[in-house]
Amino acid sequence: MSSAQILMLLAMIAYLAAMVGIGFKFSNKNKTMGDFYLGGRKLGPLVTAMSAEASDMSSYLLMGLPGLAYLTGLADVGWTIIGLAAGTYLNWLIVSRRLRIYTEKTKSITIPEFFSNRYGDKRKYLTLLAAVWIIVFFIPYTASGFAACGKLFNSLFGIDYHLAMIISAIVIILYTMLGGFLAASTTDFIQSIIMTIALFIVLGFGVYAAGGMEKVIENASGLAGYLSFTETHDPVTGAAKSYSFINIISTLAWGLGYFGMPHILLRFMAIEDVSKLKTSRRVASIWALVAMAISVLIGVIGLTLSKNGSINTLEGSASETVIVEIASLLSQNGWILAIVAGIILSGILASTMSTADSQLLAASSSVTNDILVGFFKKKISEKKLLLISRLSLLAIAVIGVFLAWNPNSSVFQIVSFAWAGFGATFGPVVLLALFWRRSNFFGAISGMIAGGAAIFIWKFVIRPLGGALDIYELLPAFIIAIGVNVIVSLCTKAPDTEVTAVFDEVGKCKE
Repeated sequence: MSSAQILMLLAMIAYLAAMVGIGFKFSNKNKTMGDFYLGGRKLGPLVTAMSAEASDMSSYLLMGLPGLAYLTGLADVGWTIIGLAAGTYLNWLIVSRRLRIYTEKTKSITIPEFFSNRYGDKRKYLTLLAAVWIIVFFIPYTASGFAACGKLFNSLFGIDYHLAMIISAIVIILYTMLGGFLAASTTDFIQSIIMTIALFIVLGFGVYAAGGMEKVIENASGLAGYLSFTETHDPVTGAAKSYSFINIISTLAWGLGYFGMPHILLRFMAIEDVSKLKTSRRVASIWALVAMAISVLIGVIGLTLSKNGSINTLEGSASETVIVEIASLLSQNGWILAIVAGIILSGILASTMSTADSQLLAASSSVTNDILVGFFKKKISEKKLLLISRLSLLAIAVIGVFLAWNPNSSVFQIVSFAWAGFGATFGPVVLLALFWRRSNFFGAISGMIAGGAAIFIWKFVIRPLGGALDIYELLPAFIIAIGVNVIVSLCTKAPDTEVTAVFDEVGKCKE
């Protein structure tokens, strides 16, 4: 291992140690389940905004987006940014305030619990179903985060993939299990800052190493379809390929996923003051848009660096390491810049860890609060519940490690499928629960089942048929779920006056 690699590794180890330290700091602040899973609803607006975006973006921001831009140009990533930016803004605008008020009125500390409380579901069938979906989709989602950490250390330092993955998982487990939601949110806030620093350093150094933006634009302009939004560049043939309307709709559909993401919705529920959500919305929306745009630009710059021989030519999934390549190039310019490169690589690690910790908490809350307490109605003291919550979090993480054991597993495919799963199963229920008075228990449970089933059927049966059916499964599943919810609600008994009274009360709340 070279001296530059050693310095980068030391910087990353220091970062990991700091995250565990935060977990220890908050370990004594978790006295109740509400503290462990919602931080006692005491998050400030900046932490709320940045922890939500950090837990949202994952390694897709620093690996997926620049890698895709590097290979194919602006069309795919451009429409993705539009869809994700719109979804981010609308989620903060129309969901955050009402969900914060509604969950406090119904004394709900998890999304599954809110569904049952919203619809007067005394037997907690909605809680159980939602908790099962969370476990189904979040365990492999968490596994993808562990896998990304393992691949990062393996590709950089030649450390055994399994050893690197296990160490990364242990760090995430430690600070999340010790500090709960407050630790996860605080580390996510710090990680969002590190991610931002990494993006700007890589952008500045990348432009310098490429010989200026003129060289970058000149190189991109010379590639067929690379700068177009209606065509995409084929890296194999060098020709332009049409980017169809179906492709555009499928890519934009990513934005629908936000309405159903439990780890993001929890941030809305945890803010200390509803009036501060406007600040959070502005910070989150601006940061997400700027961060994604810079990531794409880095991919374009990276292609120029490959052309002038500064970094390796990257093919296929290797394109996702473009920021790693640029960081390695930076590290060759002295020990100070080697440490800076370590900070950049910690940003990639941060983007993965900030999502994994939130997913572990959400999955753990489903096992403990939603299934054990909510559905089976076990009477357990708060102290024992906290212990069980931590143990269930550990068990879920261990399963995630086993699922991530294969180093050749596709991180992006797992994330894409899980994102669609949550978007279709929870998104329609969240929107109708918050804004449609006539929505009832039967519609909610039918819509949730239909959305989840449609994800699997469209992904594995219908989409492979190709043609007009080759649409990202989130879009058709979301439409099916919301349609079933509405139709079943209208065809069954209207909700009880108790349920509608709370709905009306929430609607009258101004703050």
